[in-house]
Amino acid sequence: MTYHIIINNVKTVEELNGAWTNNDFIQLLDLFGFPDAEQSKPEELRDLLFMAISDFEPNEAAEIILKYKLSDSLNDNQIEQISHEMLLDKISEEYSDISLHHELFNINQLLFKAFNGTFPSAKASVVEFEIQPNNDIDKEIVLKAISKTLSGSNVIKRLYSNHLAGKENFDEAESIIWNLKPIGESAYQLITSEYWMSRDEFTEAEYDVEVIEFEEDEDDN
Repeated sequence: MTYHIIINNVKTVEELNGAWTNNDFIQLLDLFGFPDAEQSKPEELRDLLFMAISDFEPNEAAEIILKYKLSDSLNDNQIEQISHEMLLDKISEEYSDISLHHELFNINQLLFKAFNGTFPSAKASVVEFEIQPNNDIDKEIVLKAISKTLSGSNVIKRLYSNHLAGKENFDEAESIIWNLKPIGESAYQLITSEYWMSRDEFTEAEYDVEVIEFEEDEDDN
């Protein structure tokens, strides 16, 4: 299938709107020893959480938030290890399980703000684009289509060249693109890590691209 792509905007952000709800803040405040937070004004919850977090060592605070968000995906030993590693590295870009990168980014940036830069700052990319035809659009199709405009040094093109070419199943697309939503007629917004695609890597604003879907060989069944 051939698609026509128009890249309308690419911006870099340090945090994502809606990543944390007021209910998240209330539950975290309780975990950090601030009970009855639900009685506080909603607009004050984030600042109260930052105050409560400051009474803990950075790795201790990281461990509490990691357990709150990722206890279903990580065991206690993994959480403890990550809580130390994320003080030194951008763990939301480097962790081996890319399905956790989105949540690790949100956790990292909350801690980055709370501890005034003690944690490394990661970034996300927000891309607004148009695609035609726009029927049955999913993350895999979008990633293959967008990849054409990315520079040759882009990490997706280096790590997943066979997947982009339709030679291998591309399940990883679900984790590489954190969010994909329509924002108008034929227009979409995608959110991903700056690690996967940065603003400087976009080379064309409008182009046509052939997207080849992976077809499993019947002999492999």
